[in-house]
Amino acid sequence: MGKDFVFLLFVAMTIGGAAIVAFAKRIIYNAFALMLSLFGLAGLYVFLSADFIAAVQVVVYVGGIMVLMLFGVLLTTKLTDVKLTTLKNQRIWAGITLGFFMIVLGAVIQRAPWIVTHEELVHDPQSATIGELLMTKYLLPFEIASVLLLAALIGALFIVRSEHK
Repeated sequence: MGKDFVFLLFVAMTIGGAAIVAFAKRIIYNAFALMLSLFGLAGLYVFLSADFIAAVQVVVYVGGIMVLMLFGVLLTTKLTDVKLTTLKNQRIWAGITLGFFMIVLGAVIQRAPWIVTHEELVHDPQSATIGELLMTKYLLPFEIASVLLLAALIGALFIVRSEHK
């Protein structure tokens, strides 16, 4: 009973946060709601026995949203006279897109094998295996990705702080 309640709490966090992201008007509310939704998704990963993915979700994505908030506030403080355009018949296009994705999701759910045996649930600890692979076999791509992300961060800071002439 307790596990079911916690599971439903994470589901509510994920769906509620996503709904707030879709309908909120301010970027700060969107960023906090996205953090809530991604944190709920990390909790759902824990229920799937994907501990490493859950930890990465919290560290990378939820932490990344904090950076997104910072850049969002920095970039939008001086945007007072910008006019945004919207699509005509926006709700119709959103409904068509949602219907298409729901049909695809329904087809995937129907074709998925849902029978899980006990042998499939027993596995090695993910964190140890992934950490060992990252520090041995995939060390060079891991370091290249970290240098690339550092360069992107420095470039983003340069763009934000550059003065427009």
